[in-house]
Amino acid sequence: MSRTVEAQAPVSAPVQAAYSYCEAVTGQQARNFAYGIRLLPADKRQAMSALYAFSRRVDDIGDGTLAKDAKETRLEETRALLGRVRDGAVDEDDTDPVAVALADAARRFPIPLGGLDELIDGVLMDVHGETYETWDDLKTYCRCVAGAIGRLSLGVFGTQPGAPGSERAAEYADTLGLALQLTNILRDVREDAGNGRTYLPSDDLAKFGCSTGFNGPQPPPGSDFAGLVHFEVRRARALFAEGYRLLPMLDRRSGACVAAMAGIYRRLLDRIERDPEAVLRGRVSLPGREKAYVAVRGLSGLDTRNVSRQTARRRA
Repeated sequence: MSRTVEAQAPVSAPVQAAYSYCEAVTGQQARNFAYGIRLLPADKRQAMSALYAFSRRVDDIGDGTLAKDAKETRLEETRALLGRVRDGAVDEDDTDPVAVALADAARRFPIPLGGLDELIDGVLMDVHGETYETWDDLKTYCRCVAGAIGRLSLGVFGTQPGAPGSERAAEYADTLGLALQLTNILRDVREDAGNGRTYLPSDDLAKFGCSTGFNGPQPPPGSDFAGLVHFEVRRARALFAEGYRLLPMLDRRSGACVAAMAGIYRRLLDRIERDPEAVLRGRVSLPGREKAYVAVRGLSGLDTRNVSRQTARRRA
């Protein structure tokens, strides 16, 4: 996954316009993501914006108001567009700016575009109303909609030549994606319930008396909702700890990007842990100043150094 740095060909005006469109979409619709990618050099930032804009299109189809059959058709049309990108059949004067930007990014970086097929598969699970009995079942979904994004991002970041353990970089990127997605699921549990979706494993819901769901600002009567949240928080923390082993394998700015994005979600997890019922009352979020602090912390390399020290102690 390491990438030799070479002189990049200049970007043409149509391709630059396509990237600008994708960066605008990212800035408007993915503020947590945008805090991280702004730490990247221009070529990587543009490629990540193209990946986000395509992924957002897929998510918007799944979350939209179209009938099930229409969603399935739109998703398969999007998959066909991805096939054109993969085959190099998108010209720079194509009318779809997201396709133009993604095609250029795929030429510049070794992006495993099959991850976007996995994302489409995951959104189809939403369209079909899938529910998940066990954590292993939910992991399959999370790997499609988030682990795949981690692996796609790694294609842009690359790993540093000779980085110890880099053969496992894709595994760690996938695991970090799972950690972020489980945090999202906890944060959005009330909103998802309102949309008729339940993601937390039914085994876990039953264990803590929460099988009746989350349709109001109070936990189900007689349930141990705090116990459920703390149980899932511990699971997410273990995933973060494993996924953070990716950081020392990345260059400074790519590591800062990952540390910033993951750091924002870890702080969300802290807030949810302190007040589990907050997720039933509204959307838990971080103020801008706290996100900025996390970005600065990522750029300082503190998280990377901490992981490196922990890894060295394990090897000693």
